[in-house]
Amino acid sequence: MGNSESEHGERNTAGSTASLRIRLAIADDRPRLIPMVNAAYSIEKFLGGTRTDETRLAAMMEKGSILMAEEDSGRPVATIYVELRGNRGYMGLLAVDPERQRLGLGGRMMEEGEAWLRSHGCEAVDIIVLSPRTELLPVYRKFGFVEVRTEAFQPSRPLEAGFECHGIVMSKKL
Repeated sequence: MGNSESEHGERNTAGSTASLRIRLAIADDRPRLIPMVNAAYSIEKFLGGTRTDETRLAAMMEKGSILMAEEDSGRPVATIYVELRGNRGYMGLLAVDPERQRLGLGGRMMEEGEAWLRSHGCEAVDIIVLSPRTELLPVYRKFGFVEVRTEAFQPSRPLEAGFECHGIVMSKKL
């Protein structure tokens, strides 16, 4: 519905308030992505500091790729991180600008991430939900993910004193 794909892998998609372009982020995008990602993750009060910065985002882009959605003006409004791990993929850093949340953009980015992983030969995808974010489990279940295990959480930011947190690994066949 109103989607087209260019020879460069960019996708134009009709949004609920504006036309969006979904593409791979490049290094020059980081200064614009960082504030949007941090605003989207500001809900995680159990972790100190910000979700990302230049160093962390650069490291992610070295290891994997970030798909970003931007308005015609160039304003980034959503991201998803994709990483190849053999025939499995990993997705993370799903972030939607707080002004654009609850409009289906998170689901759209999940679909784009899954399509990108499939196009690179992945047969399944994993995500990790932090245990305090219990409201996210039913959301990801609706996308077809199931919980498969828990793992220790290795925070890159300080965890609130006395707070416990672990990762809930969820998987889905592609």
